[in-house]
Amino acid sequence: MACSDVTSITLPGVTWKSATVSSEGAPAPYCAVEGTIAPANTIVMRLPVNGWTRRYLQTGCGGLCGSSRINYTQAASCAPIADGTIASATTDMGHQGQNDGSWAAGNPQALIDFAYRGVHVTAQVAKAVIQRFYGRAPVYSYFSGCSDGGREALMEAQRYPDDFDGIIAGAPANNLVVQNTFHHAWNVLANKDADGKYILLADKLPLIHAAVMARCDGIDGLVDGVLDDPRNCRFDPASLICADMSRCLTADQADVVRKLHDGATDGHGNSLEQEISHEWGSELDWTLFVPAAQGQVTFSENIALSFLRYLAYRNVADPDYQLSDLKFTVASFWKTVQTSDYLSATDPDLRRFRASGGKLLLWHGWSDQHISPQATLQYYDSIKPSGFARLYMFPGLAHCSAGLGPNSFDILTPMLNWVEKGTSPGAVIATNGSRSRPVYPYPKVARYDGTGSTDDAANFVPVTPQRESSVGYKWLGAGLYSHGYQAGCRVVDGRLVCTALRR
Repeated sequence: MACSDVTSITLPGVTWKSATVSSEGAPAPYCAVEGTIAPANTIVMRLPVNGWTRRYLQTGCGGLCGSSRINYTQAASCAPIADGTIASATTDMGHQGQNDGSWAAGNPQALIDFAYRGVHVTAQVAKAVIQRFYGRAPVYSYFSGCSDGGREALMEAQRYPDDFDGIIAGAPANNLVVQNTFHHAWNVLANKDADGKYILLADKLPLIHAAVMARCDGIDGLVDGVLDDPRNCRFDPASLICADMSRCLTADQADVVRKLHDGATDGHGNSLEQEISHEWGSELDWTLFVPAAQGQVTFSENIALSFLRYLAYRNVADPDYQLSDLKFTVASFWKTVQTSDYLSATDPDLRRFRASGGKLLLWHGWSDQHISPQATLQYYDSIKPSGFARLYMFPGLAHCSAGLGPNSFDILTPMLNWVEKGTSPGAVIATNGSRSRPVYPYPKVARYDGTGSTDDAANFVPVTPQRESSVGYKWLGAGLYSHGYQAGCRVVDGRLVCTALRR
């Protein structure tokens, strides 16, 4: 049908705002569609005017969402993206703007849509529109997202296993409640003294990073500025303590570095998150939570307060909540993580997704400063993958992009080939300028073969480490990575009511 006629399509609960032909941000003309799925889920679509390949790709939304922008994360060079022949869509997940979390106050339906419903109904509506627009349905449907988009990806695999044939989850915020409370709050509070002043400032981060690399860069057999598995790095921040502050840390500063690496604990040493919060080698990006000067407010403080004030506790909105109100105790932990039953995506039971023929690609950067790679590693280990899931760990990659290592790659093409041709994913080539490096499905790592440039991916081979990492998943919330915790929620008399899912 004509692009302008899309607004005449009648679907339950859907109202259309516009449908016009555009080429903005794309290599070829497409029908740009915008509408609302009741009550407040914005849907944005791009429908190729010519050459549609009968593929549909839905992209995720990061942070607390609130915006609807199609984002082809780590897929720009994928052929149907590069030539504009793939139909795509996204959603703001039921609310607009208000990154401080206040959108959730007194709005339980928005919480449900953010948690899991918004992405699902967008998939349903988008496929219905595609069927009407082209006169035929997509043959293959995919979802790709990073950060909260990665959580959305896993939520789809866990709750709606028939929505997509292939799901790509990058740096997933799967353990959302723990991450946005204890993890980010610890980033701030572990770095403050009794007077509320920061102990460690960002001017020390290059010094720390240089010491880490001097200690550990060569462990993998190649001094190249990245660690192919930071878990093997045995760095002691106390080694930087001395009297010369131009090249050393104070004892208090070294203690902060250790706490930021190790993660949140209670007063008895019990871990309140995975054993490693921030991997060695990621220090230059700790500016996410280590400020340049006293008085500055960091991202970690903002995200923790937004979540603790409006999302962490069911049917509670407390705009006056302060980070000091969060107690790092076992009792406080279990009180705080109760909303994991609908906000987190850590259920490893993907039998229905696998039975539907679904394929799952997980990927994470070893130098991620936002979300611990340990959260993805624990999830991957818990699903006991056989033929339907793969994990890629990118050395030197920061959160979703950037970082010191090869940080640009095409993660979508391997998924297309896996779903459509049955070709099991192999090496993914990541680049950074003129430097390239293969990344193999975990647990394989890339090893230099001893010939040619170390900046050329062709000179590396896959090797499976003989010893597994000694880092485990012994922390208080390890049981969250199990089946049976998820709940379905509804609005009753203006309040959120959640009951355990039965299947």
